[in-house]
Amino acid sequence: MSDWDLMMPGMGLTAIGMAGVILSYLGIANTFLTGMQALSGLTMFVGMIFLSAGILSGGVSTSPRAKATTLVIFGIAGSVATYAIGQNKIVTSLPVFTGLLIIILVPTIVLAFFSMKKPKYFKPVATIFVAAMIVGIGSYTAFGFIGPGAQFHLPTAGQNATNSTAPTSNVPVISIEIPANASVQGNPSFTPNEVTVPKGDIIEWKNNDKVPHTVTNAPDGAIFDSSIIKPGNTFRLDTSKLNATEYNYMCTVHPFMTGKIEITAPMFANVTISSGASKQATGQKYFDPQEITVKAGTTVVWTNADSVAHTVTSGAPTDSTPGGLFDSGLVKPGKTFQFAFTKEGTTPYFCTVHPWMTGKVTVG
Repeated sequence: MSDWDLMMPGMGLTAIGMAGVILSYLGIANTFLTGMQALSGLTMFVGMIFLSAGILSGGVSTSPRAKATTLVIFGIAGSVATYAIGQNKIVTSLPVFTGLLIIILVPTIVLAFFSMKKPKYFKPVATIFVAAMIVGIGSYTAFGFIGPGAQFHLPTAGQNATNSTAPTSNVPVISIEIPANASVQGNPSFTPNEVTVPKGDIIEWKNNDKVPHTVTNAPDGAIFDSSIIKPGNTFRLDTSKLNATEYNYMCTVHPFMTGKIEITAPMFANVTISSGASKQATGQKYFDPQEITVKAGTTVVWTNADSVAHTVTSGAPTDSTPGGLFDSGLVKPGKTFQFAFTKEGTTPYFCTVHPWMTGKVTVG
């Protein structure tokens, strides 16, 4: 078999495999889990084996046929890549794939060359590559734990994914499920797939699937990234640290799994604890307004304009255990208390120090 006979199928298979890999890694087709991407990668590597054999046997061909075939390869790969980039906005896996491909191919080709052309140098060169790999992996791991901007950590028992934020008692938690079989393309990825929450709420994703997933903002995880969420674990995101805008996110393990969260500017409503409210009198205003209707997600802010301290306590003066939903404690003159109302309904409240002071918040 001539050198050209070795190289020709290699060029064709490489072009086909490269086109499939580019399509899949740019998200146009989910092919990794279904086997198509694995087939594309296998095709490309088989083509590279033929190419390497031909090159190592007789050098790179400079014939017009070789030049024409090379041009076809660049045309196929370039057109596919251009189409994929134009159609897809989430490109995260390709740089990682390219880096891994280079790391694998360079030592393989160099070692193959020395084994055929200069066998006496094969062992020293192989030793150098192995030593370099050990040093590189060791340094990467070490700096990942202790270096500047370290991204690795050893989770403690019961610890959930990174960026987890424990909500305070007054912070609402919005739940999103990663449903069973979400790793299969075509099934629901996140339930609900899109949510709108006021800035300051906590969003919690729970992995109810049997395989790990991530919650990573597109395209690069620079704003939030859960890392791997194991089955049964959760990831919590504190939206108070985010801007009021839309965020697309994805699972980096299964890039076809996408979702969107919209953070809205917090809605506020003001209630004033009127001056003189500590004295019960006809015509005296206590909470102003005494009754207020707000939308779900609104934060009501009470400001004490009186000269004495008051409380804002959910319930009624006749309740045996008031304050089940919220209790401000003593709000000193000039100070405020706020509470976010997320569920529809009517909530009465009063001042425990001056029980004739009553008010009502209706969420509708």
